[in-house]
Parts: sequence; structure tokens; C-alpha cells
Amino acid sequence: MFDVGFSELMVIAVVALIVIGPERLPRVARTLGHLFGKLQRYVNDVKADINREIELDELHKFKSTFEDAARGFENTARDVQSEVAKTEGELNALAQGADPSAPESGGPTTPEGSPSSADSTIPAVSTTPVASTTVAEAVPGEAATQSKSAPDGDAQQHRAA
Repeated sequence: MFDVGFSELMVIAVVALIVIGPERLPRVARTLGHLFGKLQRYVNDVKADINREIELDELHKFKSTFEDAARGFENTARDVQSEVAKTEGELNALAQGADPSAPESGGPTTPEGSPSSADSTIPAVSTTPVASTTVAEAVPGEAATQSKSAPDGDAQQHRAA
């Protein structure tokens, strides 16, 4: 800001020595140093406050952008859900209109009441868990000889051997 060189500082020091005097010059210099330090701390505090306000404004902008995106996503989800419900209703109405004797379970049946051949090609999925032994269940000395998926009967045979 100020372009003060060494020669200008020497002129200021000589003038201060003449005006203030040699007895009071050290005390005045110390006081000026303290005041200059306080001024620097005040300027740094103001800069930090300004930076905090700028960051706070950026966070508010980010928050509002994020909330707008969330609202847009919620609206889109509601629109998709309503379209799915509408399409489901139309499909149900078409299914009811095409075959009034069809049950509401959704699967077409043959006249005998058994599932049609289209349903018989769909493989059945089992929901029962598969039993297996873990390494923790194995006998410590025989952990290397047992497989993890060995049935209980095989595990008994290994233990007996």
C-alpha cells in the first residue's frame, strides 16, 4: 500500500528522535508497536469474519440448491408412482375386460384350473436356507479336513475317524 523505503524510515527515526527526545523514544516505540499489533489483529479478525460470512452464504446457496434438487426428485418420484398406478389400473382393466372368468391372482389358467403351460416354464425358487457348517463349529484339530459345506452326517464321520 505505502511504498516506504529504508531512507524514508531513517528520516522518520531522526525526526522522532529530535521531537520526542532520547528518554521517551523507547517507551513511544513500544507503545506504537503494541498499537500496531492490535491493529493487525483487528484487521485479521475482520478478514476472518468476512471469509466466514462468504462461506456461510455459499453454504446457504448449496443448501437451497440441494433442497431444490430433493424437491424435484420427490416430485419426479410422485409423478412416476402415479404413472405406475395409472398403468397398473389400465392393465388390470384390460385383463378384466379380456377374460372375465380369469381369477384376480393375475395368472392365466387352463379350463381344468391348473396353471397354464406358460406358468410351468417358470422355475420355482426355494426360499429355505442351505445348512452348512462353519469353521468355528469344526473340531480344532480337524478344521483342515472338513469342508465348509459338509452336511452334519459327513462331519460325524470325520470326527469318528
